[in-house]
Amino acid sequence: MTVKASILGGSGYTGVELLRLLSMHPECEAVSVTSRKLAGKRVDEVFPSLTGFCDLSFEEPSLDALASGADFVFTCVPHQTAMDVVPGLLERGVKVIDLSADFRIRDKDVYEKWYQPHSCPEYLEEAVYGLPEIYREKVTKARLVANPGCYPTSTILPLFPLLKKGLLSPEGIVVDSKSGASGAGRGASVATLFCEVDEGFKAYKVAEHRHTPEIEQELGVASGTTVRINFTPHLVPMSRGILTTICATVSGGVTEKDLRQELASFYQGSFFVKILPQGSFPNVLNVRGSNICHIGLKVDPRTGRAIIVSAIDNLCKGASGQAVQNMNLMAGLDEATGLRLPGLYP
Repeated sequence: MTVKASILGGSGYTGVELLRLLSMHPECEAVSVTSRKLAGKRVDEVFPSLTGFCDLSFEEPSLDALASGADFVFTCVPHQTAMDVVPGLLERGVKVIDLSADFRIRDKDVYEKWYQPHSCPEYLEEAVYGLPEIYREKVTKARLVANPGCYPTSTILPLFPLLKKGLLSPEGIVVDSKSGASGAGRGASVATLFCEVDEGFKAYKVAEHRHTPEIEQELGVASGTTVRINFTPHLVPMSRGILTTICATVSGGVTEKDLRQELASFYQGSFFVKILPQGSFPNVLNVRGSNICHIGLKVDPRTGRAIIVSAIDNLCKGASGQAVQNMNLMAGLDEATGLRLPGLYP
């Protein structure tokens, strides 16, 4: 069985990461990749790291060409652009994994408050939120998957099982995340120039980051109630990776052992989520280049608060690797196919 996939918008970091992963995938072949500004250029001319691994050239975007001969299309385009093309792709009979935010938020009003008017809200209910460890069965049956954001992935994976079980209070959750510069995308920007990032460390979009409603939506599903969090993202001087530290109040009588056992039980059989031994905490260096999420935790007996730390590679488990994981499920493959890669330590 060979699955064929096209990539809409392959000139950015998520696009080249998809090409990297698909070039090693034993059951999937990338058959086309688009970019308006790079049309006509060979992929390995633009991304020499793919020399000998990808012989495609960038093409002008065309829904007919993308859907022709493909089973799946990955849409690696900005918000609003995705909603303009996804309905046409679905009408042409291909399955879509969308890496934008256009189909992650189920409530149209919430989406429009944080983003812009939605041109095809009828697809919001159909789209499956593509966090496989939580929505595996739904992803398997889907034709449209909304690939989660990177910060939400690093936050939801540690919290979802614990809130669902009632081991943590849904009130007063504080999420502090640090991301490498690739999270800002490949477009030229003064804010991500080397001299602006190197040796710097700053918070940004404080109390207004667009991943906030996505996180709150899924934590609300877990807890069965409305959840409001304090979420603060930071930019750190590294190329890729996210380290997220979460503080949450432990429910009465719950111990650190209870939290650890619940996480281990919930993610038993989930290859890409690793609960670290007691006393160990994640380091982004250990998950770099992998589709794996590391989780460590400790309960502070003085405050009754749990401190939970997670680490992912923002371009892999936070984007393209998770997209391939979703494609595997949608294609009836083992979800780890082509993704059993350890971190690139050091």
